[in-house]
Amino acid sequence: MKPVKVGICGLGTVGGGTFNVLMRNAEEIARRAGRKIIVEQIGTRRENPACDTTGIQITNDIFAVATNPEIDIVIELIGGYETARDLVLTAIENGKHVVTANKALIAVHGNEIFAAAQDKNVMVAFEASVAGGIPIIKAIREGLAANQINWLAGIINGTGNYIMTEMREKGRAFDDVLAEAQELGYAEADPTFDVEGIDAAHKLTILASIAYGVPLQFDKAYTEGISKITTEDVQYAEELGYRIKHLGLSRRTQRGIELRVHPTLIPQSTLLANVNGVMNAILVDGDAVGQTLYYGSGAGAEPTASAVVADVVDVVRTLTADRDNRVPHLAFQPGQLSELPMLPVDDVVTGYYLRLQAVERPGVLAHVTRILGEKGINIEAIIQKQTREAQVPVIMMTQRVAESTMNEAIREIEALPDILGEVVRIRVEHLAD
Repeated sequence: MKPVKVGICGLGTVGGGTFNVLMRNAEEIARRAGRKIIVEQIGTRRENPACDTTGIQITNDIFAVATNPEIDIVIELIGGYETARDLVLTAIENGKHVVTANKALIAVHGNEIFAAAQDKNVMVAFEASVAGGIPIIKAIREGLAANQINWLAGIINGTGNYIMTEMREKGRAFDDVLAEAQELGYAEADPTFDVEGIDAAHKLTILASIAYGVPLQFDKAYTEGISKITTEDVQYAEELGYRIKHLGLSRRTQRGIELRVHPTLIPQSTLLANVNGVMNAILVDGDAVGQTLYYGSGAGAEPTASAVVADVVDVVRTLTADRDNRVPHLAFQPGQLSELPMLPVDDVVTGYYLRLQAVERPGVLAHVTRILGEKGINIEAIIQKQTREAQVPVIMMTQRVAESTMNEAIREIEALPDILGEVVRIRVEHLAD
């Protein structure tokens, strides 16, 4: 059959990995796809010394790739929002199929992009946008198609997981581990997207849309970072039988869908609690299959390239298929997406870990427990550390309660004269039905 020609936009870490995998495994890929896949052109501002591009057309104008009449599939690997959006929409307008690893692009502009692709009868594939080499999108969209997805929870940012692992295993402070993560290339010079949960929220938005068949709604995602977590919090969690993970969590409820990224205490015995370093893992609960776990490398040149090239093969296999016979972008047919609302975080019900600093004085703890009791908040466990200082840390674990109720209680506790500074709050999840 006639070879399929692809154009790669971006030859950085993932672009270089994708090019090398396509070249190195060309014969095997052709056997799987049913025809040869040829890299026709590369759009890049700079060469990648890890790639031998001899004989390949190179241009510094990525839009030339999107309009090249010889190219069938445009692989967008430049990252970012607006330029990537314009590039993808240009490719679609010119009748090109698109493969992308850009989670920010899909989370923010995916609804517009998928509508344009539907109008032009082309495909947009984005497996590599979530969890690198882990085929989680295909697993939910196709492998679990028989299920109603109840909830999913994931460690979907390797930088945050590396930081939390080092803090637990070696007792290191957040700032110290973050600096090392930047030196090792795990974290960017500006680590905001990683440590504040924005990167994970992009990925969670995509997973939730596929799981529940709803439009992409990144603006409704709640995000909270890990920069306030101390080594003491990590140690107290261990004493209570939990570990702290920077978790992305989405749950279907009768009132709507939860969509949240935040530090979370999870029991030490759970599979997710034992995912360490830069690795990613996603736990999915379906009504028929129960819980399934997907684990692997969530970033890196060739793990991500694995997902990119797999999408290219999928597109090639279905080039001749009518659009109504292709796997829908968001798992459900375009006209069948649900309007189930995203819940505000105030309506989320969960357990809580509270850490407060109190003056060492009789009756202080009684005032705190009185406030919690008046709000109907039950306490499961208390740790009060004895010190020679005038201040004492108090740690509490509560049963499940609405976020709005807990916020009211925390405001009243912080107003007590013997409570110093703000109360640190971390949500607790047992990851069960």
